[in-house]
Amino acid sequence: MWRGWVRTERVHEYVDYIARTGLVGYRETSGNLGAEMWTRDLGDGRTEVTTLSWWESLDHIRAFAGDDISQAVFYPQDDEYLVDRETTVTHHEVARRPA
Repeated sequence: MWRGWVRTERVHEYVDYIARTGLVGYRETSGNLGAEMWTRDLGDGRTEVTTLSWWESLDHIRAFAGDDISQAVFYPQDDEYLVDRETTVTHHEVARRPA
């Protein structure tokens, strides 16, 4: 999971940009089980953008992100859109209930 913040008036541009770069990058990497992007208008002129992705293993994440999977991956035009960002990502394991 990763979060960044954009000006609300540019959120649709940023969502389109990340759909073409980050989400495609996730989905084209072997072992990716899916990815989504969520937005939340904060009411102060900023919108929070959260990306979530699901992977078969940490090794598959490394194939996308490199050896340090705690560091966020950024794209060339991110600076044009982002007013703030997390530079790290968080990883969680999916908890499953027994059948």
